[in-house]
Amino acid sequence: MKNAAPENKSVLSVTLWLLLPALAFLWGITGCKTNQTGQAREKTSPGQTVTAPATSPPAEMTLREGDVVHVAFPASPSLDTTQQIRRDGKIVMPLIGEVTAAGKTPEELQNELIKRYEPQLSTKQVVVTVQSSVFTVYVTGAVLRPGPIQSDHPLTALEAVMEAGGFDPAKANLKAVTIVREEPDGTRKFTVNLKKAMQGEAGKPFYLKPSDIVNVPEKFTWF
Repeated sequence: MKNAAPENKSVLSVTLWLLLPALAFLWGITGCKTNQTGQAREKTSPGQTVTAPATSPPAEMTLREGDVVHVAFPASPSLDTTQQIRRDGKIVMPLIGEVTAAGKTPEELQNELIKRYEPQLSTKQVVVTVQSSVFTVYVTGAVLRPGPIQSDHPLTALEAVMEAGGFDPAKANLKAVTIVREEPDGTRKFTVNLKKAMQGEAGKPFYLKPSDIVNVPEKFTWF
């Protein structure tokens, strides 16, 4: 009977020793879940400062006034024409007259022309290609030559600033460059840090859309 207590203690020690790895594993899982939840809450906390996301060049452009388009009819080449989109957004096509082009993609314009020309065409094929496209953005603030910038290719915020003569080194705050964009649902404002790009740090650029306003603010100074 005197040996029962030591044996019980020995069995209890072995049991605890075997349970320790399992307890540690369970504690680790609980800790991981707590951390992940904390991160999620931090990302969605009210008042969080959100910077502009990096964007990519548009996959397919939307036609605008001033764009020059070539419309080809492979089965009826006599109808081929090159048109500049007028200020009212329209082009004038043989046989059918005015067609609205602005606001459509080239593919959407092709589909509309196929429908409009259906009575005249034996082969339902129309090809629309963009020969030239120029759009305007505006650069203001602490740059050397503020004003409108015209481009015929995808343009980033940094490239627009360079086209405007570059930053004013004495005044420009490169960390808080803003882009104001008018969209169908209202005005949107983005903030981008161009200081990193100027320092050669890797990162995806922010591509502009027609009529975007790029503002380079001045540094805050104490008087």
